[in-house]
Amino acid sequence: MDAAHATGILKSITEAGLAGASELDLLREFCTRLNADGLPVSRANVLIDTLHPVHEGRVFRWRRDEDEANSVVEYGRTHEGAAAENWRRSPFYHLVQTGEAMLRRRIAPGQPVDFPVLEELQALGQTDFLVLIHRFAAQGVIGEMDCVHSSWATDAPGGFTENQISTLCELVPTFALAMKCASLARIAETLVETYLGRDAGQRVLSGRIERGVTDRISAVLWYSDLRGFTRITETAAPGEIIPFLNDYAEAIISSVHDGGGDVLKLIGDGTLAIFKADEPARACQCALGAVRLLRSRIGALNLHRAGRGLPLTETYLGLHIGEVFYGNIGSRNRLDFTVVGPAVNEVSRIVALCRSVEKDVLVSSAFRSAARDDDRAGLVSVGRYALKGVARSQELFTLDLDEENGRS
Repeated sequence: MDAAHATGILKSITEAGLAGASELDLLREFCTRLNADGLPVSRANVLIDTLHPVHEGRVFRWRRDEDEANSVVEYGRTHEGAAAENWRRSPFYHLVQTGEAMLRRRIAPGQPVDFPVLEELQALGQTDFLVLIHRFAAQGVIGEMDCVHSSWATDAPGGFTENQISTLCELVPTFALAMKCASLARIAETLVETYLGRDAGQRVLSGRIERGVTDRISAVLWYSDLRGFTRITETAAPGEIIPFLNDYAEAIISSVHDGGGDVLKLIGDGTLAIFKADEPARACQCALGAVRLLRSRIGALNLHRAGRGLPLTETYLGLHIGEVFYGNIGSRNRLDFTVVGPAVNEVSRIVALCRSVEKDVLVSSAFRSAARDDDRAGLVSVGRYALKGVARSQELFTLDLDEENGRS
């Protein structure tokens, strides 16, 4: 490959990176251009760690003669179990341990087979294999993301030429930089959605970051907490508290998300969420759907935990609808993207009454009025109550269990 073709590939990758192409699109563009300009790559893998609560990183795969099924694989923690064993037997781990940046292996009968992947590649008709690591400086490390790992194979008779190896070594650093940029954008999206919520996170990424920038919206407000949480924390073993919270938080948050809502805040055992829709009745319908999901998941969770002799609980939940300010609130150096307003105070007072009226769900009059007729039919009055900090008493409602059982 001459200098002009190499420059063309670098220009193409740079432009794709600046345009915000995904990691898989970058890999596809890079490999396609290599082959078009006479460098016969048949298979390529790129690994890059990330900052994610579940996944340690992602593998991006390109195969010249295959479709794109399973082109992106997310992998879990590589410090335990089968994943750890596979990692330690890989050429990437070898480079990490030795501090080297490159490993090349010819793939042919009689050549050394010191990594299991070489046997797999030989069976697939590959003839040469190049592995590269491009490390970041200390200030460029984010979590476990400290380098870009890549591997390049060919099925050309005789393998790569020395000139082709040199060309790959010259071109891959720019490609790795583009991959790093794409991965950083993905990390930013993961972090804001994980810690702020999906809708709030997307609003922040779109530029809604200035202090005092808020929208006035109408939304269904969900406020839930766990029954007897204080008692459980005082009686359970210390090592059980965080797993306990995580188990029930998973049931609550997944129910809100699957019902179409967004979780804005976790406050100890409390969860504040909103449901937005063009029509208030639709938002109420989504919230009630999330309640049904939650009841099912809490039931299944309690069966599982009871079988292991672990502490159990249920949820208390308040639902309300009203206008709130939704946006950035705080100091110049520390902001929170949340909802504020009298309606938020009101829903927190409603859920606080669950214990005294012995109901696990309480719904405001405003919520019932906004709901569809068939959803309203499933709500029954529990009487009028004065709410602390709210000027007027109001009638509250709960779910008609007979009606709910009829739906399930």
